[in-house]
This record gives sequence, C-alpha cells and structure tokens, in this order.
Amino acid sequence: QSLSLLFHRTNFLSSSLQLSVDATGCRFLRALLPSDLAGRSKGGQAQNGSVDVLDLLQGWGSGVGTYDDFNTIDWVREKSKDRDRHREISRKRRQSITALLLSVSDAFSGWLLMLLIGLMSGALAGGIDIAAHWLTDLKEGVCLNGFWFNHEHCCWNSKETTFQERHRCPQWKSWAELTVGVTEGASAYVVNYLMYVIWALLFSFLAVFLVRAFAPYACGSGIPEIKTILSGFIIRGYLGKWTLVIKTITLVLAVASGLSLGKEGPLVHVACCCGNIFCHLFTKYRKNEAKRREVLSAASAVGVSVAFGAPIGGVLFSLEEVSYYFPLKTLWRSFFAALVAAFTLRSINPFGNSRLVLFYVEFHTPWHLLELFPFVLLGIFGGLWGALFIRANIAWCRRRKATRLGRYPVLEVAVVSLATAVLAFPNDYTRMSGSELISELFNDCSLLDSSKLCDYGPLAKGGEPAGNLSEGTVGQAERPAGPGVYTAVWQLAMALLFKMAITVVTFGMKVPSGLFIPSMLAYYHHDWDMFHGWCSPGAHCITPGLYAMLGAAACLGGVTRMTVSLVVIMFELTGGLEYIVPLMAAVMTSKWVADALGREGIYEAHIRLNGYPFLEPKEEFVHKTLATDVMRPRRSDPPLSVVTQDGMTVEELEGLISDTSYSGFPVVVSPESHRLVGFVLRRDLVISIDNARRCQEGIVGVSRVIFTEHTPVEAQGAPPPLNLRAILDLSPLAITDHTPMEITVDIFRKLGLRQCLVTQNGRLLGIITKKDILKHMAQMANRDPDSILFN
Repeated sequence: QSLSLLFHRTNFLSSSLQLSVDATGCRFLRALLPSDLAGRSKGGQAQNGSVDVLDLLQGWGSGVGTYDDFNTIDWVREKSKDRDRHREISRKRRQSITALLLSVSDAFSGWLLMLLIGLMSGALAGGIDIAAHWLTDLKEGVCLNGFWFNHEHCCWNSKETTFQERHRCPQWKSWAELTVGVTEGASAYVVNYLMYVIWALLFSFLAVFLVRAFAPYACGSGIPEIKTILSGFIIRGYLGKWTLVIKTITLVLAVASGLSLGKEGPLVHVACCCGNIFCHLFTKYRKNEAKRREVLSAASAVGVSVAFGAPIGGVLFSLEEVSYYFPLKTLWRSFFAALVAAFTLRSINPFGNSRLVLFYVEFHTPWHLLELFPFVLLGIFGGLWGALFIRANIAWCRRRKATRLGRYPVLEVAVVSLATAVLAFPNDYTRMSGSELISELFNDCSLLDSSKLCDYGPLAKGGEPAGNLSEGTVGQAERPAGPGVYTAVWQLAMALLFKMAITVVTFGMKVPSGLFIPSMLAYYHHDWDMFHGWCSPGAHCITPGLYAMLGAAACLGGVTRMTVSLVVIMFELTGGLEYIVPLMAAVMTSKWVADALGREGIYEAHIRLNGYPFLEPKEEFVHKTLATDVMRPRRSDPPLSVVTQDGMTVEELEGLISDTSYSGFPVVVSPESHRLVGFVLRRDLVISIDNARRCQEGIVGVSRVIFTEHTPVEAQGAPPPLNLRAILDLSPLAITDHTPMEITVDIFRKLGLRQCLVTQNGRLLGIITKKDILKHMAQMANRDPDSILFN
C-alpha cells in the first residue's frame, strides 16, 4: 500500500510540475517536492539528495539546444532530434484518435508551409513588378486619368492612339508638357532630362536610407548569405520581418531608380524571408534548424520561379547553386511551392500579357548547323566577360571595404545613381528598364514592329517595291536594313559598354541589387556567301532575338557558373525546345572559359570577400596534410580547455566559461588521463547553470558539476551536486591524428559538422573546427587565413 501511495503521489506531483510555473519560468520545485522525493533522478531512483533540474526544465523553452548568432549548427544533432521526434509521434499515433490526427497534421504541415510560401512570394513578386513598372514610368510623365496608372495602362483605352505612335495618348503627359507646355524641342528635352535625374536620385536615396535606418541586411543580392545560411551558419535577423518589409519596398525603389541592377537575386532573398517567417508557425520547423533549412531551400526555388517565370528552373537552381542539403522530399516540396508561386503570379498578371515575365518570347525559326560557330563565340565572350566582371567587382568591393568609401554608403549610392541617370537618359536603350531592354532585344521583328531594331526598308529582294506590307506577303528576310537599324546597333554598343562598367560599381552597394542580365544584339546579312544553301528566298536566315538570348545566357553563366538550371530557365522563357542545343553549347563554353580564368563564381567570390564560413562543396582539397597539422592547440598555443566529468565545481566551470570564448568544451575523465567522454556546448552550459541556480535549492558556487550517469555520494553537509549529463553529447565525432585532411574535409562537408575531436588511442589530443578547416584551405591556396572573420 505504501508503494502504491508513493506511485500515485509521484504521478500527481509530475502532473503538477507540468502546470506550475512562476514569474521567472521556474517550477515551484521547493514547494511541490517533499523531502522523501527530493532525490528522484531521471531513472526514478533516489540519489544523494539532488534533483536533475535540467530534466524538469526540458520542453519549457529554456534555450538549451539553440545556437548563438554567427555560429554554425550541428547537422548531426539536429537530424537526430528530428528522428527522435518522429519516433515519438509514430509511437503515440496508435494510442488515441487525437494522437493520430496530430500525426497526420504533422505530416501535412510541410505541404501547408509550401503552400503559404508560394502564395506569399507570388503575391509579393506581383506587387513588386507592378510598383516598379509604375515608378519607372513616373520618371518620364504621369497619367491624367489616375497617377497610379503606368504609361501602358494609361493608354490602353485611348481611342486617339495611332499605330505609329502607340505610346502617345492624350491621357499621358510628359513632365515637359505639364510644366512648359511643349512636347518637342530643346526646352522639353531639358525638362524631361532634369525630371528623370531628380526622380532617379529620389528613388535611390529613399532606398539606401530605408536600408541603412531600418534593415541593414536588406542590401545586396542576398544569395551569398543565403548559401551560407543553408550550409548551417546562423545570421540572426537576415531573414526576419523587418528585412522582408524593407527589402520589398527598397527593391521597387532601386529598380525604378534606373540603377544597373536586377530583381532576380533579391526575390530569392524575399522568398526565403517568407519561408523563415512562416516556419515559426510550425513547431517542428521552428525548433529544428536543419528542418528549417530544407524549407529555405524550397523557398529559394520559389524566388527564381517568380523572378524568371521558370518553376522547373527554380527547383534546379536551388539544387545546383544554393542548397547544401537537398533530400528527395525537399525536391518534391520545392516543385509544389514553385508551382503555387507561379500560379499566383500568373493570376495577378502584373504585366498584362498573361505571362510571368515581361520579356517572355517565342521563337519558332529553326537554327542551322553553321550557326554553332557563332553560338560558341558567344559562349567565349560570355566566359571572358564573366571572369572580368568578377575580378573587377571584387576589386571594387574590396576597395570599398578598405577605404573611406565604405563609410559613406548613402553618398556612394547618390553619386552612382546620378552618374547612371545622367549618362543613361540620352540613349534609348539605357534609359529603359532592364526588363524592357531584354524584351526589346529578345523579340523577333515583324512587319508591324515600330522599333528601331526593325527599321527595314520596304523593298523586295529584287529591288522592287514590296507592295502592301500589311498583307504580310513580303518576308522580313527580303527587306534591307534601314538607317534605324544602324543607329540602334551603335546605341546598343554604347549601352553594352556603359552597362559593363556601371554594373561593376553598382553590384554590392547598400541597396537591393541583383545581377543585371547583359544582353547582346545580332542582326543578319542573309545575302552573305556563307549562307548560300542555308537560307531559302523569302525565309528567315537567322533569328536575331535568339542571339540576344544566347548572349544573355552566356554572360550570366560566365558570372554565376550556372549550367543546367540556367539552360532550363532560358528554355522556359522562350518555350522553344529546338534551341536546347544552342543554349547548352553557349552556356557550357562560357563556363569552361570562365573556369579557366578563375574557379569562383560571383556568389562564391562575395562569400570569400565577406569572410563567411562556407565550405564550398564543389571545391576539391588536393593537399597532403594530416589532422594533426590543423588541430588545436598548436605547439605555441595554451593547453586545450576541457571539462572533467566529475571533478569541477560550478564556480570553476563559470570561470572557464568567462575566461574563454569557445563554443564548446570536450568532457574527459580526468585532466591526467584525457580519456574522452563527450562534448558539451557553451550555450547549454550557461543556460543550464543559470536555470539550476534559480530553480534548484542548494546549488552554490562550490557545488560539484557531474556528467556521470549515477550521482556520487557527497560528504555530510556538502551542497547537492548538479547533474548535467542531459546536455552532454555522448557520441561526438572523433578522428585520429593521422587522418588525411582530404578525408576530414569530406566528413565536414557531408555530415555538416561544426567541430571534430582528434584522439590518439582514445586519448584526447585536440579539436578541429569548421573555421580551422577554412583557414587551413585559405593558407594552402596562398590566401590570408585571417579573412575568415566569423566564429
């Protein structure tokens, strides 16, 4: 009967402990635990008057198991936590209907999260496109029917618009018409020029001011940091609410200002912010950093899906370029999220063309085998441009960091914006937005096209008048190039040189900035001798828009070193299956040429420039060094800081924590033997000791800290010991001192380790952290090892 009474009393107290919490988050241990139960341990056996307080604090958000800012997560530990959680759910689902429903909701939560991310990202992308298009047109004029209409929407219902002047309507007024009342002449040109520059300066100033004042992490592309975060690094606030709000607003302002940047990279950052915020709605993603990174991998696919209108390309982009850990279920969920985002953006229809992007085109003219040679030449140019751009941009960004230029980001943005606006306005192809320029160059000419690129004379091949062109009986190949084509060609050449120079300076400023897609133009001479036999009379010989598309793909591939995903993205943009081979040839050639001049893409170069602890999975370690050459402590270093399993007091342990800055400590049997027991994290120690001092009676500075399974017997009158075995990692990964570093690097990459212990015959010698490996790799590559800035 006594045992039965004790059992029921213990159950009552256990349930009471789960419900009783005081103002500081501690349980009323002293009020609820009677003296005869004060020694209950985790196994239910009475010990020497001590209570394992950490076990009682489990599940109350005490902070144990979380990570500090600018630290790397432990992938092995996080995946183990998720497996334990899944086993517990599977065990309980057979016990009740409620547990079964909870199990079903847990399995469905991942798909629901993907649905929310897709809907939110698609809606934000649609809003960004609409707002950016409106503000871009606002630099040139305003709609009298409503200032919120852009130029195209303003003239849609106008009946006074002619085909030759389709962009002119009485409802749309330029700033010269509103101020001086004239549409042409020197005064109108000066007024429009001045208003264009003023609006550009205003938009860029607002963008950099909002970033600097409210969300410093909202600047730049975001892809280098997202790659680092997906590899396991913690950057608090980078994917937060304020970053999402400010990035969305300032991205619109930066694009509308006319700066030579794109919105593709920042949209990936925006989608990842949405994913991170929605993760907090679901416990299994909120409390597990590894699971959250699976969601962020899918979110990065969503960002590319809404940026290019390429859902499949977005999934491949996440797999090829940014993701560090990409299991098969993440592939399916990425596909679903990209589908939802694309559907949402299509429903919004921001461009009014029933397409996901402004520059969607369709090519149907077949290409000729002889054209493979210019395709490869485009790839060579793209590779050369990519390598040159990376070197120039990194050199400029390094100069910005090392000189006083970096102290004045607002002034830098203002100066670059002023120079861009002043130099861009006189040229039609630099004045228009990036998306409009790409659309202009990608589209093939037709008889009804009024663009200067399509200014072909109305003469047939024999020199006779072509007759009624509106009947469409005369092919474009029979029309000679007019003066507008030659004017457009030299303007495009100047635009190319301008974009190449200004993009180097613009990318990396303190505003949201993606990589502008460089575009090229080709116009043809169907009467050249080399085309005889290939071009039939009255038919297209080559497609100029195809060459522009291949030039853009080659340049983007040379800068980012993307291959498969880039080809699929461009294929989804054009919808032409027959152009897969030209795209593959141009992109692959571009990568080969760029890799020959430098192994790093633009994102990897910025990761190294910023000192992020990113272990590049594509880079091979070829040096013949051993673990003993990299581990710490070195010969000149102080001894390794360790914790003994039962020989230190709370005061000694707190002194060790305050005197060092290490993220964790090996636990050994004794200072003499150095036999390895496990590994404990610094943050877990700090939180556990603090909780024990507040919640457990008798814990003082001289209390012993033990990590053993059984609590040893204390002397009469001694304070109770503090058992912290629950936070001890009993299976830390350890290697021998003669393990080759190429194997060690592979272990860190494939297991996502943050540290690895080095032993010799079971005796602890030292420790290797991810930072040690990155420094060693930098040293082997003749780079500054101190460039790895973060812990």
